[in-house]
Amino acid sequence: MLLTELEARNFRNVRGKTVCGSGLNILLGDNGQGKTNWLECIHILATTRSFRTSKLSESIRFDEPSALLVGKIQVSEDIAHELRAVIEGTSKAFSVNGKRETIQRYLGELHAVVFNADELEVVRGTPENRRRFLDDSITAIHPPYVQTTADYSKIVRQKNSLLQNARDRELSLEKISEALAPWNEQLVSVASKVHRSRVRIVERLNSALAKGLFGEEKIAIRYLSSLEDKGDLNDYEALITERLEMRVQAEMVAGHSLIGPHRDDLEITLNGRDIRKFGSSGQQRSALLLLQLANIEIFFEQRGEYPLFLLDDIDAELDYRRIGQLLEYLSGRTQTFVTTSKESFADEFGSLATIMRVKDGEITPSLSTVQSAGM
Repeated sequence: MLLTELEARNFRNVRGKTVCGSGLNILLGDNGQGKTNWLECIHILATTRSFRTSKLSESIRFDEPSALLVGKIQVSEDIAHELRAVIEGTSKAFSVNGKRETIQRYLGELHAVVFNADELEVVRGTPENRRRFLDDSITAIHPPYVQTTADYSKIVRQKNSLLQNARDRELSLEKISEALAPWNEQLVSVASKVHRSRVRIVERLNSALAKGLFGEEKIAIRYLSSLEDKGDLNDYEALITERLEMRVQAEMVAGHSLIGPHRDDLEITLNGRDIRKFGSSGQQRSALLLLQLANIEIFFEQRGEYPLFLLDDIDAELDYRRIGQLLEYLSGRTQTFVTTSKESFADEFGSLATIMRVKDGEITPSLSTVQSAGM
């Protein structure tokens, strides 16, 4: 897959359109000019979500009713598709070649992996960030999984509402058990799918991580089920059923669901030590980078093509030695978009790149880009 053209209207401070290079694309400009906003446009077109906000309505330019993003992608030598994202109020709509698609169907068109400061929360933040990382990794190679996670979240919300209501009304244990039964039955079914999918993606990520990019650093991950040491995880469905039956009273007292994969975590280790507790900032950045590179390799194994790789403020997160290693690794693999405010970065790595100068939200191709494109 290849993003060949990108256009934005009424999206934050960015506007206009640009042609994208097939390899390394460097978005160069002063801070506050819109470099990250352009990366966000690409990420939304690729994944239907922003890496900056959960409320896409915040990205619509002030005093405008809606925002439009358009991307043209080269699917194969003979086939090109036009992707459109329309953000209006709290709603969003995605279409392919003018035909509106469900999120599940749309997600098969384009994919992007992002590396930025916010994503470091996967390594050093809360379990919720690591669960999201796993679920995003699964959805990338199996788009129908997005419905599985949506179903699970809905069941947990409904169950929590019931538990809160039961606690407020001081219902008997017998009555609450009876009311919970149908929700727990659904939870068991969907939770088992989530558990299996996460365990499998961790196995695949570990396999990719074992290849390594930076040979001296050995990153490994382990899925930490909240039901670990509670029984046989190989028979997860029976185990979670048993635990749900045992913990009805505890859930009623708490007023929310205590059992299920929404309580799980991911352990990330560097040379055998928990990187969240013992890793330096630089080691945590390297760990995240390796995890995202593993995602890229898994995507290639599954789809036979590479996703886009988006790196925001790259030289603030990695030193030039690491950047050089990274870009060498990515060359010939991914279409890569990086942002920087430093001319020295373009001087160092721009000889084979498409350089996009960003000012006041608009992209102007540099002279070297025009010449390299034969214009």
